[in-house]
Formats: sequence, structure tokens, C-alpha cells
Amino acid sequence: MTRRPFRRAAVATAALMTLSLAACGLGTAAGPILSGQLEGPVSDVDLEGLQISVGSKNFTENIILGKMAVSLLASAGAEVTDLTNIPGSAAARQAQLDGQIDAMWEYTGTGWITYLGHEDPIPDEQEQYVAVRDEDLEANNLAWLPPAPMNNTYGFAITQETSDRLGITKLSQIKDVPVEERTFCVESEFTNRPDGLPGMLETYGIPLGTEVPENNLRTYQTGAIYSATDKGECTFGEVFTTDGRILALDLTVLEDDLQYFPKYNVSLVVNDSVLQDHPELEELFGPVSEKLTDDVLIELNAKVDVDGEEPVDVAYEWLKSEGFVS
Repeated sequence: MTRRPFRRAAVATAALMTLSLAACGLGTAAGPILSGQLEGPVSDVDLEGLQISVGSKNFTENIILGKMAVSLLASAGAEVTDLTNIPGSAAARQAQLDGQIDAMWEYTGTGWITYLGHEDPIPDEQEQYVAVRDEDLEANNLAWLPPAPMNNTYGFAITQETSDRLGITKLSQIKDVPVEERTFCVESEFTNRPDGLPGMLETYGIPLGTEVPENNLRTYQTGAIYSATDKGECTFGEVFTTDGRILALDLTVLEDDLQYFPKYNVSLVVNDSVLQDHPELEELFGPVSEKLTDDVLIELNAKVDVDGEEPVDVAYEWLKSEGFVS
């Protein structure tokens, strides 16, 4: 599955990826650049003379966001090199550290845990962002612009029928569900990782083995979990909270009311030297980031993953529909 951010990819692989980048280039599949005239709250931004390269990882959501950045920058008059669709987090991060790309959308949880090497996430979204922003700027001269409200983290979803029947909308209510219905569709990795299923069940007072029998677990490939949950092969399915299949299958994501899962708010990360020379970049991307909610990303991801549209078209049409370009 190419959507998923490889959030726990070992940064130790970055050196190998750097050799690959040097030998073969970034291996992107950039495609056309769509641009127009800036409108609305960003209409006064002028980036004429700026040469900037934009990257993204190679899963749907990050490609869509990368295409948005490319279109916005081109519409503002910048000369943009589109390097979206870089294979893997380690390669994309190393490309930015090496200066091959100047800007890329990143996730606060990825920055804090995977790139900066911290074991424990910070539960508060704003505090998590500030910690990543300050440390990455000092250590790597990378500037994180204010984050979007969207949070593409782990979660558990159920069908709307199950939610109505059991009267459940929060993870803390799973303990009220009969044991025989506490069934989970998960990836094999998720049952072993420190921030995965065992820790979640422990946090919510239904530890694995006693309150959730081992035979209540069903193991699937990531993409198969959504349809398995929809078909009732389990009650609770592990999901990414902005996946378009949530919308397509009318699934309901349970609220993580004890804030167990790390926060993965997205932010445009820009090489600080570029931002210092062109501080208007924050003026350009601020209003756009504010509009990027979970519901928006679920809808945009669905247009690509479910309806088969191209990310570049989905990104540009959304910018037009929101009055940022014409």
C-alpha cells in the first residue's frame, strides 16, 4: 500500500537512500504543473524570482498535498521544480536534509519520533508541533510552518450499523462491549509495536489476553482491513484516520478520548534559508493549512484511492473550489 506514511522507518537507512539518490536521482513521477491566478486571502502574495523544489512521499495524501504546494507556488510566480512522489520517508527526508528539495509537507509525529528520535509522543497537538519546530530548526535548519488541523494518525473504525447498535463512539466504550464482540482486524506489525494494539488495550483497561482474548484478533494486510471491517469480519478495524475508504465505506472512527495515539498533524517544512529570503511563504500557505481538516483529507484521498482521479487534478480543483486560485 503506497498511502501509508512509513512513520517508524529507521532513519539509519537514510545513508543507503542517499547513495541511491545520488546515483539515480529522486525517482519521482512528477507530471504536469497546474497553475492559475492567486485569489482570496493569498491574492497579494508575489514570489516572482523564487526558484524552489517541492517534494513529497509516495502515498496518496502526501502526493495530493505536494501537488497543492506546487500549484500554489507556481500560481504565485515562483519557478517550481516538482519532485513529488519520492519513494519512502527516509529518502524524502534525506533529500530535504541534503538540499535537493526545499519544501515538503511533513507530519509532526513523524518528525518527533522517526526523524528526531524521541520514543514518547507529546499528547497535546500544539505542544507536539512546537517541540518539533524548535528542535528541527536548531538541529537541521528546517522551518515547520503552522500545522493543519488534520491528524492522520492511527485509529479504530466500526460500521455505522455497529455504532448505532452498540451505542459506541469512543475507544473508552469498548470495555462496555461484550467480550465475544471485542474483535479486532489489525496488521501483524500493529500487534507488536510499542504504540500499537497491546498498549492501546492496556490504556483503555481491556488488556490483551484477559479482556481481549488472543483469538479475537484477525490479521490482515493494511488495505484489506477496511473491507473486512465493513463486512463484519471483526467489530473494530485498525485504520489511518484520513483514509478515503472511511468515507467510501461509511465507517465511523472511534474517538481516541484518552489520547493514546501520537498526533500526526501536517505542516509544510521549508529550508530555513528559503523561508528567511521569502517570509511571504507563510502568508501563502497559512490560509490553506487552516482549511485542511480530517474531513477534507478523507474526501480528497477518496477521490484518488476510490474514484481513480489524479492527485494533481484533485489538488488543483480543491484549491479552486476554496477560492485560492482561479
